[in-house]
Amino acid sequence: MKIVVIGGTGLIGTKLVQQLRQRGHEAVAASPASGVNTLTGEGLAAALAGAQVVVDVANSPSFEDQAVLDFFQTSGRNLLAAEAEAGVQHHVALSVVGTERLQASGYFRAKLAQEALIKAAQIPYTIVHATQFFEFLGSIAQSGADGQTVRLSPALVQPIASDDVALAMADAALAAPLNGTVEIAGPERVGLATLVQRYLVATGDPRTVVADAQAPYFGVVLNDQSLTPGEQPRLGTIGFEAWMAQAKPARK
Repeated sequence: MKIVVIGGTGLIGTKLVQQLRQRGHEAVAASPASGVNTLTGEGLAAALAGAQVVVDVANSPSFEDQAVLDFFQTSGRNLLAAEAEAGVQHHVALSVVGTERLQASGYFRAKLAQEALIKAAQIPYTIVHATQFFEFLGSIAQSGADGQTVRLSPALVQPIASDDVALAMADAALAAPLNGTVEIAGPERVGLATLVQRYLVATGDPRTVVADAQAPYFGVVLNDQSLTPGEQPRLGTIGFEAWMAQAKPARK
């Protein structure tokens, strides 16, 4: 089966393409680097020719409110139109747990707009809501940094490893369309400030995390339900310690 992965050269896309190829499928890694641009439409028709499934794991290069909205709306419209023309039978998209709850954030508003386009199209779909990736802990720490102090919310999170995300996306791509949303999360629920402090210690970063319930998370004040999944999410198997053990060699 031919499966086109939009954003196929990124963090999740690279792992996803590998997963699909290992299972015997023709997985095409589509991105601007490979001549496929969903913003301009360049290369889309050729890439999608003969594809049964498209998996969209692309992310906006800018998180500024208008830029990220423009990215997901323009990319979404172009991609879905090209899929309809090509006769694609299943559209799979990666989104974020808590998207509908965090509409004070421009990024989450943009993701919700992307999901609305998918639901309004005539192509059978599956939307996968993932929790935060362990790989983003450094960026999260930096977002709350002020000198040697990192101020972050103590609200609960349930982060997931990118390997587990790629596995779940591969399974979704090869299953029947849900015409709905599934949630995926890591195996451990922990306070964000606590988790980032563990990350800083593990990476030898001398900064100290201060838990502050009013500290914004990319512009949004969190509670324990903001970024955690509902009942019966699909759980990954890689916890923080296991992820750190894998990640350390990659940083040498």
